[in-house]
Amino acid sequence: MTVTYTARVANARFCGFSKLLLAWKGSIYKVLYKEFLAFFAMYTAISITYRFVLYDDQKRYFEKLAIYCNHYASLIPMSFVLGFYVTLVVNRWWSQYTSIPLPDRLMCILSGGLQGSDERGRLLRRTMMRYASLSALLILRSVSTAVFKRFPTMDHVVEAGFMSREERKKFESLHSPYNKFWIPCVWFTNLAAVARCEGRIKDDHTLTLLLEELNGFRGKCSMLFHYDMISVPLVYTQVVTLAVYSFFLVCLIGRQFLDPNQGYPGHDLDLYVPIFTLLQFFFYAGWLKVAEQLINPFGEDDDDFETNWLIDRNFQVSMMAVDEMYGDLPMMERDRYWNDSNPRPPYTAATLFVLRKPSFQGSTFDMAIPKEEMHFQPLEDIAENMEESSSYHPNMALFNRLLNAAPSPTGLMGGALRRTSAQLHRLRHSPSIDQCTSDDDDDDDDESVKIGKGGSLPSGLGQDTQSTVSSVRDAKGLRTPLLEVQFGANTERQRHSVFNEKKEMCEVEEKSDEELYIREEREEVESTVGEIQAPSSRLLRPPQSSRETSTRSASAIPFTSRHRSAFTFHPAADSSLEHCSSQPAINHNRAVPTIPKPPLGGNKKSFLTVPSHNEPQRFRSVSMGSELTGS
Repeated sequence: MTVTYTARVANARFCGFSKLLLAWKGSIYKVLYKEFLAFFAMYTAISITYRFVLYDDQKRYFEKLAIYCNHYASLIPMSFVLGFYVTLVVNRWWSQYTSIPLPDRLMCILSGGLQGSDERGRLLRRTMMRYASLSALLILRSVSTAVFKRFPTMDHVVEAGFMSREERKKFESLHSPYNKFWIPCVWFTNLAAVARCEGRIKDDHTLTLLLEELNGFRGKCSMLFHYDMISVPLVYTQVVTLAVYSFFLVCLIGRQFLDPNQGYPGHDLDLYVPIFTLLQFFFYAGWLKVAEQLINPFGEDDDDFETNWLIDRNFQVSMMAVDEMYGDLPMMERDRYWNDSNPRPPYTAATLFVLRKPSFQGSTFDMAIPKEEMHFQPLEDIAENMEESSSYHPNMALFNRLLNAAPSPTGLMGGALRRTSAQLHRLRHSPSIDQCTSDDDDDDDDESVKIGKGGSLPSGLGQDTQSTVSSVRDAKGLRTPLLEVQFGANTERQRHSVFNEKKEMCEVEEKSDEELYIREEREEVESTVGEIQAPSSRLLRPPQSSRETSTRSASAIPFTSRHRSAFTFHPAADSSLEHCSSQPAINHNRAVPTIPKPPLGGNKKSFLTVPSHNEPQRFRSVSMGSELTGS
């Protein structure tokens, strides 16, 4: 019977497993002592031969052989091979035990589902339960040596009462080259159909439940048969066995104690008995013996399954459940906690300490939260926070990370890209920015802006400037055409006008909407400016610095319009006008060469409108060809 020591290790204590080392039945000593004695005897024989039989020249040759074997013995992967193999065998061992058919579920359904306390009902229940036990007996007789020794022939099965003589004749008349353990299960289903026709099984649901449980019982019998037929691959078992045996055969020579006078490294002592080699053999060979004992648990080893005991238990319990216990109920009465809403079963003095322990309420039951974080937040604030978080596009974070991590061709370009990313991030979170609109939809008469010569970027703008994003506040319904931009001769006048317009903008922002509208009307009437003629041909000097490159690149863009009126453009006139560029900020107070005027021979001329501060701001990226609008 299986060696059970569970009660001896129920509580962990000092050297709890040490008492188990003295057990003999089912122990490693009982399994391994023969191999251990054989290994020690062979080692002793080789040691005596080396010390007392061999000549000196033969000893020198043996010593070289021993050093060689000891050096290359470690190449055999003992732990790797044995570990996987024993793990596979242990998992298979437990799966085979869970596949043993047990009649407990089937007998409960049969006792409650097949009605009738008369002799016919009793006969049906006992016969059907006996068929299930017979099927389990036939499959265990096929896989277990202990059961086969108990029931070597079918006559023993009939004599034991699992099968009648008529049933045996019927069983043997059914010819099949395969195992016929499933035949009693078919007899069970036929009797269940008869009981349903007789009305002893009240409904089809009960019949279905009974047959499903029988199929589960038969499935476990089939699994036992397949476990017996499909073993662990033979090559795997052979590899493990050869690895262990070859390793210790090499150790018989390689682990010999050599003559210390020869001065071999690691052979300074001569202990005669290889203690650690014997321990290594005990562990590795014992590991292999564990797999050898568990690979087929239906044998007669000390730790094999007690199949004969299972047959006796299952047959007795199942017959009692469907016969003697059918309809046998104790008298119902009120329990002792009938009027107690909180029943508490009593404790003995040995278990009284359990009452002192508080009841477990959950892992977060004692969790402390600050009081300021316990207040509910208004739904309006939550919705606003959700809108702000949704307005931040996830691609912007990725774009910023790429700009910060990716190396640029020059140090100036990397710094410009990082400044552009930071300003883009700041603009997107500005509360005064609305969604962007395309400049192509503003006016049907607007034409695409020509940049440089032949529609290409100027040399200064194309070399260093990667992205230029500017925000401009547009006036609602009011736009002033920008025909031409001229700097240089009127620099001083522009400085004064920029300062005045900045001051006016600060005053406008403090007034109400009505006063702001009146002032805008007045400024529109007074905003008539004559056309400024510029030299038709003037070449730009090549850029010499990043500051001049940005200024000249921005000023090298010619704008033409169908209208003849124009005004001088002041980039810093509005305090909210912000240039986000990869180049350093433009110093508008410096003298800048005059913008060359495009030829007058063209029929179509495009113009650029500068919106006032009341309309939503617009951001345009020149290099990416897209518009960005913060929200």
